Amino acid sequence: MEISKRKLIDGKNRRFPKKICFTPIGIIHSPFKELKGIPIQFKMSNTEGFIEIFPEYERGLYELGGFSHLICLYSFDLVKLPVPLQSKPFLSNEKKGVFATRTPFRPNPIGLSIFAINNIELNTINVKNIDVIDRTPVLDIKPYVHDFDSLDESNVGWLKGNIRRKCS
Repeated sequence: MEISKRKLIDGKNRRFPKKICFTPIGIIHSPFKELKGIPIQFKMSNTEGFIEIFPEYERGLYELGGFSHLICLYSFDLVKLPVPLQSKPFLSNEKKGVFATRTPFRPNPIGLSIFAINNIELNTINVKNIDVIDRTPVLDIKPYVHDFDSLDESNVGWLKGNIRRKCS
């Protein structure tokens, strides 16, 4: 069905949800078995791994192989909640607000990485740039599209002059 003809749930009596639950669509397999030693961002990693998409979602991979990269949304399922709203990130010696950092220790521990697609075989996406611990649950994947996802101008706030390769 054409996307413009899809229907949404009637929003007249819409209530703000108190809780939102997701079902994983797959699992990330990586060589990283613990937090220590993981690159702090995907762009700082050359590590290869793979995403196993569960069989019931395999048909959703159709045409993904034509893209060079994908955006992966995943759950930091090993994070113990609650988390502090301020902490010292890897690239600073001063506390920052959680929403001004890329820490996995977040109120809703959701991660985002952009992985290079090496190839796709059935329900397995072989990827590069892994910065995630092994057996991390995948919430969603989307194709990376430079024209949509890249900004010509942006500010990096407190990170200006602090960005460098580092591992956890």
